[in-house]
Amino acid sequence: MQMERVPVNGHHPEEDGEQYPRPPSRRKKIVVVGLGMVGIAFIEKLLKMDSKRREYDIVVIGEESHLAYNRVGLTSFFQHRKVENLYLNPEDWYTNTSAGALDYHLNTMVTEIHTQEKLVSTSNGDTVPYDILILATGSDALLPRHTPGHDAKGVFVYRTIGDLQRLIDYADTVKETTGAVVGGGLLGLEAAKAMMDLETFEQVKLIERNRWVLSRQLDADAGGMVVDLVRQLGLDVLLSKRVGKIEVDEKNAVKGVVFEDGERMDCTCIMFAIGIRARDELARKASIKCADRGGGIVIDGDLRTSQKDIYAIGECASWESETFGLIAPGIEMAEVLAFNLTQAKVHAPRKFKRPDLSTKLKLLGVEVASFGDFFADRDGPKSLPIRSHAAKKQASGMPDVQEQMKIITNGPAPPPVKALTYKDPFNSVYKKYLFTVDGKYLLGGMMIGDTKDYVKLVPMVKNQRPLEVPPSEFILGAAKDGEEGGDDLTDDTQICSCHNVTKGDVAKAVKDGTCKSIGEVKSCTKAGTGCGGCMPLVQSIFNTQMRAMGNEVSNHLCPHFAHSRADLFNIISVKKIEDFSSLMKVAGKDAGSLGCEVCKPTIASILASLYNKHIMDKSLNGLQETNDKFLANIQRNGTFSVIPRVSAGEITPDKLIAMGTVAKKYNLYCKITGGQRIDLFGAKKQDLPDIWTELIAAGLESGHGYAKSLRTVKSCVGTTWCRFGIGDSVGMAVRLEERYKSIRSPHKIKGGVSGCVRECAEAQNKDFGLIATEKGFNVFVAGNGGSKPRHSELLAKDVPPDDVVPILDRYLMFYIRTADKLQRTARWMENLPGGINYLRQVILEDKLGICASLEDQMNALVGTFFCEWTAVLNDPKLRANFTQFANTTATLPVMENVEDRGQTRPAYWPHGKVTQDFRGTKWTSLAWQPMLETSYFADKADLPNGASAALKRGDTMLALFYLKGKYYATQQMCPHKRAFVLADGLIGDTPTTAVPLSDPKTGAAAGTSTGDSDLSLDTSSLYVSCPNHKRNFTLNGVDAGKCSNDADVSIATFAVEVRDDGWIYVKLPPVDELDAVLGTKKWITKANETEDPFKKLDAKLKGMRSKKVVGGAGEMGRRVGGFEVKVGGEGGGGGIDW
Repeated sequence: MQMERVPVNGHHPEEDGEQYPRPPSRRKKIVVVGLGMVGIAFIEKLLKMDSKRREYDIVVIGEESHLAYNRVGLTSFFQHRKVENLYLNPEDWYTNTSAGALDYHLNTMVTEIHTQEKLVSTSNGDTVPYDILILATGSDALLPRHTPGHDAKGVFVYRTIGDLQRLIDYADTVKETTGAVVGGGLLGLEAAKAMMDLETFEQVKLIERNRWVLSRQLDADAGGMVVDLVRQLGLDVLLSKRVGKIEVDEKNAVKGVVFEDGERMDCTCIMFAIGIRARDELARKASIKCADRGGGIVIDGDLRTSQKDIYAIGECASWESETFGLIAPGIEMAEVLAFNLTQAKVHAPRKFKRPDLSTKLKLLGVEVASFGDFFADRDGPKSLPIRSHAAKKQASGMPDVQEQMKIITNGPAPPPVKALTYKDPFNSVYKKYLFTVDGKYLLGGMMIGDTKDYVKLVPMVKNQRPLEVPPSEFILGAAKDGEEGGDDLTDDTQICSCHNVTKGDVAKAVKDGTCKSIGEVKSCTKAGTGCGGCMPLVQSIFNTQMRAMGNEVSNHLCPHFAHSRADLFNIISVKKIEDFSSLMKVAGKDAGSLGCEVCKPTIASILASLYNKHIMDKSLNGLQETNDKFLANIQRNGTFSVIPRVSAGEITPDKLIAMGTVAKKYNLYCKITGGQRIDLFGAKKQDLPDIWTELIAAGLESGHGYAKSLRTVKSCVGTTWCRFGIGDSVGMAVRLEERYKSIRSPHKIKGGVSGCVRECAEAQNKDFGLIATEKGFNVFVAGNGGSKPRHSELLAKDVPPDDVVPILDRYLMFYIRTADKLQRTARWMENLPGGINYLRQVILEDKLGICASLEDQMNALVGTFFCEWTAVLNDPKLRANFTQFANTTATLPVMENVEDRGQTRPAYWPHGKVTQDFRGTKWTSLAWQPMLETSYFADKADLPNGASAALKRGDTMLALFYLKGKYYATQQMCPHKRAFVLADGLIGDTPTTAVPLSDPKTGAAAGTSTGDSDLSLDTSSLYVSCPNHKRNFTLNGVDAGKCSNDADVSIATFAVEVRDDGWIYVKLPPVDELDAVLGTKKWITKANETEDPFKKLDAKLKGMRSKKVVGGAGEMGRRVGGFEVKVGGEGGGGGIDW
């Protein structure tokens, strides 16, 4: 299996053609000039996108002696003085790429571009050929060369590691003097902080020519507040000052500054941070078009320059006469160019668009942010939302000429913008938000001091969606402290604009119990399933509401484990734990606990997913739900359904006949399932082994319909028969079902394979689904039907058949490892950070480096497959569990049957539950009765998870439980639905207080020990959970017989003791009295108890069939409502054409 053929990011199948990966002789060479932040970003993205095709080899030439480092974090260099700490990639990253993919040169300057020869010359005399040239030369810090003294000793700029190192060295020679920074922009404030961090200058002064700092990001009020704040931090700020001259001493060292207004200031060191200029000199020398004003290499939306095969990105590039000094636009340019060079052949090329210049920084400890069109009120809006702009033009109603004349006469109108400002000088908070004149759209703004709303406001500007709340609420709501729980928002406030979800929608879903996890909130309300930008707010509202209801927001598995399912999976895997009791000792809250109906099946599933032992294995059997415990689905009458494997719905006539023969012999109800297989209902527990024997003899095996595992892989006939099919859907579905059958997972898994886009197998609502294309299969994941349907999402496109299995191996095992308890793939995907994009990165790109591990684990599981039915038949001890009663071979009916449509089915359940107080029954007398030999539990004595047996006494069914060396006895019937199933339920415990031995009034006992232990020392409340609807009945203590989650129902409990004669005795009333209260004949559901729900409908349908039909026997017509209805509209005149 060649994993290098797995498509990355769902790319076009061209990547899997014979021409890829390209041999070295056919690769193009890309030369990148500049190893700065943008240059390295381009290289990283190109290497990633080209990893499969290998169309390019890259040579990067860097002028500095260092590898690419983080210029944005230059200030931190003063603390650690290690340039390696700033490296964006470690040194070995450059050498660990694919052979020939990347070559780098440091301390080398490109001196000339030879466009005709496609060569670049370097400062060391070398020439490097290129097929594509990328200019990422960045920019230089401006130095005012017209200012006298600009070349003096002690004059610096703030741009590179070299600049900082020279400053450090010089500062040591002028300690306890004054240092100055010229420029009050972002770079200037950073430089001032750097100079202060040196702690060598007695004083640091900032010189700014404007009336406030950060004039390119903030208005006067905001900039003035920043000035006040940084002054409080020890920085002396001089405003409205321009440097006229730098004074020097006899050694040409700085000794002071003379301003243009004549004022003088002493200083020994000056750092200029007055801006940058694009480095375009290399391009100009090669006659590549550059901008006349402001400089920069002119590029178009594809990042192309005026010269073929030469591109420019980052600060050196001029797009629409504008250069960008921020890192974000450069990274965007790098991504667009890398994408177009690798994907444009099979995808639409991307265009570079106006970048978002929003910034959020912490300068000298002051929070500062600006976003969107933050100077729209001063310079006019760069653009307006379409609706707002149209409304404005419609309101004016004037032609363009008249509008122009009005401007000439009266002057320009004020910008169509309104500002909402909040200023708090006491807490140093300033906010200004800019809106359209109607207040419906947010255009931009700025913030000082309190910037926590930045993450919510930026998407509002980008999306340009009408606001659902008044502008004033932006200020008033944001001013509150604490978690962003939406407390400042009304219930009708829209928090998810993608799906128009309000805060009230989310709060209501949590309050009424519909949603108990963030995944359920997303599924129910759709909040966060669009762009995802609202998820922090949705999460906060969810957390706040849960806490308000007194609920802990936790993903712990249950009260017995302070870990999630995923955590426990890792613990079991790493520590190689193979049984429940060992895990409880390692990770449980109480090392001796029995667990509960939640954690037991979950742990059993994890153990099966890791080791694939038989689920009826001695160490696992007490953990299983009834379905797994007896390898068949328990039905409402206590019988079971049997579902043999019919892979992909493909079955031979002989196997069909065998199933029909078995069904007829055991009077089983037959039904075709939605997964294209046959379900045989009504099998008695004691008949299951014999039924399996006959089915296995016919070549069938367990279909695992009882398990949280793969159910089916549904298929259409595809190219096997269909004239429209373009892929062998049956062949693929058979292979997938045969591969993944029996593998346990957090919840059931269903698959589907369709042979063409007509999608007859409904593959797009499955946990995994394939749709055949001309070049393979499109792979869809994380869909499901059920109560909360979810359409699946495309994981990979046009995957060759050979590559489907490794992709699904990774996907399914990643789900098994990380999902929560009983979490379908749909809910898991909704909770997955980053959703489908993140899943693609993990599964297709191996972002986490675990793909090989995922495949190995799946291969190990697949290699351990065995038919669980066959294993039972071959083990007499396991087979002995399949009896109705442990103390007799006699049987009792559990529900009356009725004949319906030629088959036998159980009678309908009666309405309501039995509220009789069985627990409080006053028996006339009680006597010890020998009920079962102790040898029955001999091989179960060391089971940490308990064991049970159903007993027959007269016409009454009883349940006997054995756990922790003690016995407990109850009635077998659950009063909720009168189902005789309690002995098949899971046993659990809940920490409680000490309890006495028995209830003297009823004779019910807390349990009888096989040893000398004192039951009053028990600290656990034991219970059995009904397998049908999880009613939990207490087995011990003063509450024995009570139902902890339904106070209306209770059960009778009885004392138990073990005697030396080898028998287990139960203290029971006389048989007649016992049967009168608990007898099967009394409580069995009878056929005539509930009215047929279709009685009225059947009568109505019968009446409709008896109406006179228009015309003769050959006509398809009927008179309805006074006019004639004819199929196809025959006969004309007044008929409905169906």
